[in-house]
Amino acid sequence: MSAMIGVLLANLGTPDAPSTGAVRRFLAEFLSDPRVVDRPRWLWLPVLYGVILNLRPRRSARAYRAIWTPAGSPLLVNTLALGAKLEARLAPLLGTPVAVAAGMTYGKPSIAAALDGLRGRGAERVVVLPLYPQYSLTTTEAVFDRVESALGASGWRPALAQVRDYYNDAGHLSALEASLLPRRAAIAAGAHLLFSFHGLPQRYVDAGDPYASQCETTARLVAERLGLAAGSWSLGYQSRVGRERWLEPYTESRLTELGATRRVIVCCPGFAVDCLETRWDIAIRGRNVFLAAGGEFFDYVPCLNDAEAQVGSLAQLAMRAAGARA
Repeated sequence: MSAMIGVLLANLGTPDAPSTGAVRRFLAEFLSDPRVVDRPRWLWLPVLYGVILNLRPRRSARAYRAIWTPAGSPLLVNTLALGAKLEARLAPLLGTPVAVAAGMTYGKPSIAAALDGLRGRGAERVVVLPLYPQYSLTTTEAVFDRVESALGASGWRPALAQVRDYYNDAGHLSALEASLLPRRAAIAAGAHLLFSFHGLPQRYVDAGDPYASQCETTARLVAERLGLAAGSWSLGYQSRVGRERWLEPYTESRLTELGATRRVIVCCPGFAVDCLETRWDIAIRGRNVFLAAGGEFFDYVPCLNDAEAQVGSLAQLAMRAAGARA
């Protein structure tokens, strides 16, 4: 009998509540990670605890309140829903019991708690599947760090497999294409499609992080699948912080420039599920930026979330990583 497979579906994380205190606790954990901010600890931590955590949580809490749902944080709700569907999809494909658990790099449920859950359900092989289509040291590698730390602390050593990225995976590209097909007529009629990815300090890419190249590849491959003409689509990077140079062009700048086109459609293929960065930064704040620049029609395309196309593509990724066949 083959060893039971467990899948750790890992995401960034979320505050427990849209309150200033909860956001402060979340940001303290998130921004303390050297993978996220690689400045010397002696230099960075006084700035974090003396300045940032006294100013940013209140502002961020207002943004979280604007997108919070009756069921809770969109990121957590969507990740859990995706995990439940993925488990249901994998079981018949594998022909054996499978366990899927969602774990957050920061906040709850933690990656350690998710791994404990997989262990308790009898998993002997674990596929670590970060919900980041494009690899970065700041996100994907942070997940792998937490996995190693949690396993080291628990003394449990299952056979591990990692999904490093899936930015050019055919199943994933098909799912993105399907989500955009209903907008193809609008694009043909003159609406501009903007692919918005989360930003990253330029120095990370200069040092060899493949993130930007993978983002560009994803956007180009999806545009090719949709048969989009040159000039009908573009790419931007959102959510930059601080004064240093981040990846360009900035999404906010692109939305301002695109105001003259009057019609824009925005999708965020760097996010597997909707979260603060999509529902607030794009669907609310980005819309306001575009309309203020003279735009008339703004359409935000939701993330794949728990759509069947994404469930199917992730199932295939997990099976390949585990060395299993349907």
